[in-house]
Amino acid sequence: MSLQSPLVAEEDVSQELSVNPPERKPRLSERLRQFGPPLGIFVFVVGLWQIFVTALHLPVYIFPTPSAIVTAAIDNLPSLLQSAYHTFISAMLGFLLSGLFGVLVAVVMSQSKWIERSLSPYAVVLQTIPIVAVAPILIVWFGAGFTAIVAVSFIIAVFPVISNTVLGLNSVDTNLANLLRLYHASRWQFTWKLRIPTALPYIVGGLRISAGSSLIGAIVGEYVAGIGGSQGGLGYSIIVAATQLHMDYLFAAALTACIMGILVYLGVGQLGRLLLGKWHESSIVVEN
Repeated sequence: MSLQSPLVAEEDVSQELSVNPPERKPRLSERLRQFGPPLGIFVFVVGLWQIFVTALHLPVYIFPTPSAIVTAAIDNLPSLLQSAYHTFISAMLGFLLSGLFGVLVAVVMSQSKWIERSLSPYAVVLQTIPIVAVAPILIVWFGAGFTAIVAVSFIIAVFPVISNTVLGLNSVDTNLANLLRLYHASRWQFTWKLRIPTALPYIVGGLRISAGSSLIGAIVGEYVAGIGGSQGGLGYSIIVAATQLHMDYLFAAALTACIMGILVYLGVGQLGRLLLGKWHESSIVVEN
């Protein structure tokens, strides 16, 4: 039986730890460095807002204070949450459709330059078309309500996915592309094993933009093609509040939409970190 020296064993352990360092949980100080500055700016702005409006004695229907906005949100919390729920469902469905359709169209466009040149103008049309002009057509096709709102959200959110995905699919490394051609890789293998992994960071970037755009599209859709009552979303609530000069509730609905957009953006960012893992620079945390 051979006995290993404690010194050798200690060196082996140190080498193993140096190669595969244990994952370190973020400490409180790191959390404070990460979330402290934006939280401090938020508190400063809200406090300055409260002091400014109170000192000038501005009426609520012109510029409400943060405390008045919070009070309005609490007093109308059930209807506010119900409106936010309808807007969130419409926005997420439009976002999912734009993500699936956008990636599929981008993959088709990347297969050939003439296909890309043929479809690119129509992708740009989806971005530049005035949604107010299209809304009456959508209402005729789908009727006012949920389906038309999802269609508006889809139209506004699909272009960033197509644009970023096409850019990523066309950004493959030339040496890797030549290597796959050397091994006579099929078109499907070339797309699946090289183009899509290369384009994945670009797809995540497009989805981040699309997530916020889909929420904006849902609210715009509720303006032009939505319905009222219990099925109305935040767009309808904002219209009613503006008509009745309930600016405190209008601000509450707008801030609710902002919070939803931030949460959706963070959710897509987390999904991107899961997809990219530790192999891409954008998901690797670098300590300064």
